[in-house]
Amino acid sequence: MPAVQANKPDYPCQAQFHKRWGHLNDPHVRALAWLLSAPDLLDPHAPQWQGKIATLPDSMLDGLDAWLATIDRDPAELHLYLDVQPFTRLGRYAEKLMAFYLEHRRVLVAHGIQVQAGKNSTIGEFDFLLRSGGQFIHWEFATKFYLLESSGAGSDADYFVGPNLADTLGAKMHKILDRQLLLSTHPAAQVHLPEPVNLAQALVKGWLFYPDSAQQEMRAFGTSIAHCRGFWCSFSDTLYMHAERYAILPRLQWLAPAKLSLQQTMERPALQNFLADYFVHDTMPVLVALLEVKDGIALETSRGFIVPDDWRNRAGQRIKLAHPRA
Repeated sequence: MPAVQANKPDYPCQAQFHKRWGHLNDPHVRALAWLLSAPDLLDPHAPQWQGKIATLPDSMLDGLDAWLATIDRDPAELHLYLDVQPFTRLGRYAEKLMAFYLEHRRVLVAHGIQVQAGKNSTIGEFDFLLRSGGQFIHWEFATKFYLLESSGAGSDADYFVGPNLADTLGAKMHKILDRQLLLSTHPAAQVHLPEPVNLAQALVKGWLFYPDSAQQEMRAFGTSIAHCRGFWCSFSDTLYMHAERYAILPRLQWLAPAKLSLQQTMERPALQNFLADYFVHDTMPVLVALLEVKDGIALETSRGFIVPDDWRNRAGQRIKLAHPRA
């Protein structure tokens, strides 16, 4: 495997984020800034998404920089709204961040509305119901992290697999397009809708992670040309990583590029010792930020999932469930 450099030019998302949002310090404000300004994960014009991919309109982002700077100086209201707990899931965290902003923009009608048919049967959930541009809109919202393991077998979105191998980008999007975005048509949903839904779309943010050999393939999967991306490598290949400092990113810190104190970082030997101990009892990949130090602050320059040495084989088996002939 080629050396993974901390300043590798294939990862522009970090540099762009630090240039615009480097002055922000609160981690939740930084996460919100990333959600609102990061490139969309998927290309809305790709035919496989059927015209159902949403993007944040410019009109909804007016005044964003000044507003976030104000929140960063006093983030207490945001912290209270988020009510982050140790068990908070990343998806729910991202949804609450987005809801906080949509409420600020006064376009949010409802958030997280469950639709049930009877007491014990849940049909689905409206992530966001909005009024914007004269339309009543249903948004499904997803923040996803997938690793490409196609081994040259094809360009279907199912070759992007989740770190824990539980799902694929293709399976997730099929669920959204074929089921979740149709929720407003279900009879049980009507009680929650003050008027007919004019538009149902998916707003999808996230990061995709590639082995170095697959960097040239990234447009073939219906992804946006500018989406945020990182690398993945096996534990054995961490010998080839080179950066000033490293940090293991907890799940709720997966959104925005990291900005850390030196005390929150480590050198490569400490990282490798941690990973060696970790993979003895756990198979979940670990997200690591590669960092450079400026004025005593460590800034993320690239990121990658470090996977167990047998992960590629297990990922291949997961893909075969979706593509038996692959």
